[in-house]
Amino acid sequence: MSTSFLDRVSRRGQRRLSVDADEIGLFGLLLVAPGVVLFLSFMLFPIAFLVYLSLTDATHAGTVIGGANLIGFDNYVEMFTDSQFWNSLGTTWFFVGVSLVCKVTLALGLAVLLTNNRIRGKRFLRAIVIIPMGFPGIFVITVWRGMFSGARYAPFNEFLAMYNDAVTTVLGSGAPEFLLVTLPVGWLSGRWSAFIAYVTTEVWLAYPFLVIIIVSALQDVPGELHDAAKVDGAGFLHRFRHVTLPSIKRPVMFGSILTAATSFQQFLIPWVFNNGGPARSNELLLVYGYREAIELNQYAFASAIMVTAIAFIGMFMWLAVKKGDLAEGVNA
Repeated sequence: MSTSFLDRVSRRGQRRLSVDADEIGLFGLLLVAPGVVLFLSFMLFPIAFLVYLSLTDATHAGTVIGGANLIGFDNYVEMFTDSQFWNSLGTTWFFVGVSLVCKVTLALGLAVLLTNNRIRGKRFLRAIVIIPMGFPGIFVITVWRGMFSGARYAPFNEFLAMYNDAVTTVLGSGAPEFLLVTLPVGWLSGRWSAFIAYVTTEVWLAYPFLVIIIVSALQDVPGELHDAAKVDGAGFLHRFRHVTLPSIKRPVMFGSILTAATSFQQFLIPWVFNNGGPARSNELLLVYGYREAIELNQYAFASAIMVTAIAFIGMFMWLAVKKGDLAEGVNA
């Protein structure tokens, strides 16, 4: 009797569970539907429209919707035969590489200091390190542009004047000319001096992000590994190379990929500093596309540039994740 009663209850529960599962599935679809619609509206649709626009002859804003004709891949052919495109692409990748090396080196050095047991007030120092993250980007970039001003009494030119005074004081009035700097220095009027200004500002903006990641990774390195290395007679540099770096490799690679992608999309620094100058020599890829669209009214051509930029950054992210074996997670 009891067995049949339990069987009936079990069968009723299974029927109810199947109904509830169907209802939950439908309800779940309704819950995620707004997010899917927003994703399609703000991510996929703009990219799809950008691809379509790159295949047209749209020039100014009035021809973007309804006033353009399909012309195929003519814009891409023109872009790949434009020397300015290759200059912008090469400058962009060089900017990404140099700034990434500087950011990782600086962040790694600071992170090692901020996790060293001999450093006092580490919490206070960590708070100071992440201060750049609290300022709006345009504010920081404007301040750095003033620092790199070509005026005689601008901050960096004043530092160089102090350097000249120090050299003259030590060596006397007969100091060799090659040790002295001719002032004022037009930082933003020369290609490589402006490039250095770009990299310096980019490093200052982005290094706190890497410091946070590396500090967290260093705190997870097992102390037993360092103790075992010390017993074997390993010094600090040896332990850092063979214990610390392998332990934090994946988080550092993850942070490097993200910050490299951000550097590839940099627009504000070159535009605010000198519009990618002098004479478009430091024009990063996004500045190149923006100028073609806004200043030269070549919307379709600029769309082809932006589609190419998306393709490059997507390929870079895919290769970096694949070669870095990060698909399974940072700590896998």
